[in-house]
Amino acid sequence: MKTINLFSKNINFILKSLSIITLCSFSTSSFANTERDISFTKYVDDLKKEAIESGIDENTVNNAFKEVKFLQRSVSSDKQQPEFKMTLDTYIPRAVPDWKIKQARAAYKKHYHLLQKIGKEYGVQPRFIVALWGIETNFGRLTGRHYVISSLTTMAYEGRRETLFKKQLFAALTILEQGHITQDKFIGSWAGAMGQVQFMPTSYLNYAVDYDGDGKKDIWNTPGDVFASAANYLKTEGWDDSHIWGRQVRLPDNFDIELAGIKQQKSLVEWQALGVRRYEGQDLPNVELQASIVIPDDRNGRVYLVYNNYKVLMHWNRSYYFATAVTYLSERIASPTIVVK
Repeated sequence: MKTINLFSKNINFILKSLSIITLCSFSTSSFANTERDISFTKYVDDLKKEAIESGIDENTVNNAFKEVKFLQRSVSSDKQQPEFKMTLDTYIPRAVPDWKIKQARAAYKKHYHLLQKIGKEYGVQPRFIVALWGIETNFGRLTGRHYVISSLTTMAYEGRRETLFKKQLFAALTILEQGHITQDKFIGSWAGAMGQVQFMPTSYLNYAVDYDGDGKKDIWNTPGDVFASAANYLKTEGWDDSHIWGRQVRLPDNFDIELAGIKQQKSLVEWQALGVRRYEGQDLPNVELQASIVIPDDRNGRVYLVYNNYKVLMHWNRSYYFATAVTYLSERIASPTIVVK
């Protein structure tokens, strides 16, 4: 009986200790959150003053920040690191699975006449517009679910890239001031990218288009505005629809790897002389064109000879993987040929 009582006392002691530890942890966590909330509120007050002083309408600023809140998800996503090293061969099947290729062809066919019209007006092949649309937001289905002002304020407050995100925040306030979107629909990603083409606010101000002429540049819901905005970005950044993006190639065994990189340019004749060949082994095209060798992983992986249009895609997102996924999807849209009745 004494053994049982002693055991019971020990259990009670352990449970009480655990309760104290839990309570202390909860209290510490609550205190930390309260301290952060106070700091965040003060930071928001300072941002509001700065925004008004910069010339943004006071009512717009006050209304925009009424619903602002700290988003831990934004901070966590910004700091998150990949769990394993991705290669292009593992990335492409994930970014461009067969079902997305089928949906891309269906979307191209559905919006064919609108895409052709916009493509001709801006000088951008429609398949690239659809490919960007598909890679960015799965054709408008995944545009984010966070209030843009909260996302950008959180990222600025977090401090690692404060100057960048304050600039984006003030641009977002300008978008609200101009009346292109209402606050309740001003939704985007955890980092503040917006709409079906995931423009950051400064890109929106520079490139978004009111294609249907209703007074609003609606990249959230209006297909014409979405497609024209993407096309306008590409064209403004230097897109040339008289050329393709590039091609996969083979390198000779003695190729100097120091010659690779998006900033290194040579003519196709010069690359031919250095032993670069099409993937199937044929000579490179005999045209006057500057190009770069891109090696996303290493020389044992895929190698591309890319032209200026590929570099324009890199302006959109500075990632070889992103640009290659867009070009790959664009090629799959083009082949087989889509028949529109």
